[in-house]
Amino acid sequence: MVIKIVNKSNNKLPEYGTEQSAGVDLRANILKKINLKPLERTIVPTGLFIELPDGYEAQIRPRSGLAIKKGITALNTPGTIDADYRGEIMVILINLSNENVEINNGDRICQMVISRHEKADFEEVEVLNETKRGKGGFGHTGNR
Repeated sequence: MVIKIVNKSNNKLPEYGTEQSAGVDLRANILKKINLKPLERTIVPTGLFIELPDGYEAQIRPRSGLAIKKGITALNTPGTIDADYRGEIMVILINLSNENVEINNGDRICQMVISRHEKADFEEVEVLNETKRGKGGFGHTGNR
């Protein structure tokens, strides 16, 4: 699959770290460093613009290393970039640690996964088919 991309950053294009990687790392495209205080959140630009084919989305996900080492994660996860969006990819980061964390230009801040999705037609009905689980919600399957 080929994804058209405009790169207005001074960073290289996203690339897969290994042959079987599901996601590519996206990098911060900022003029000056961001000092993210504990529990503070911010939007970090990437300088990237993409054109996805119909039936696909790009999912923005946290980087596990950044989360465990520095307490930084992406909010609204996974974030969805729709096929008809043409704006800059922006990432909402939050500092869940007890210390200030610096984000510098070029830092890897999240992963992006390209994923196929289905469009559903919704049919309104009065009753749903019954299942063994029924209305069991949060934690229901672990209570046995």
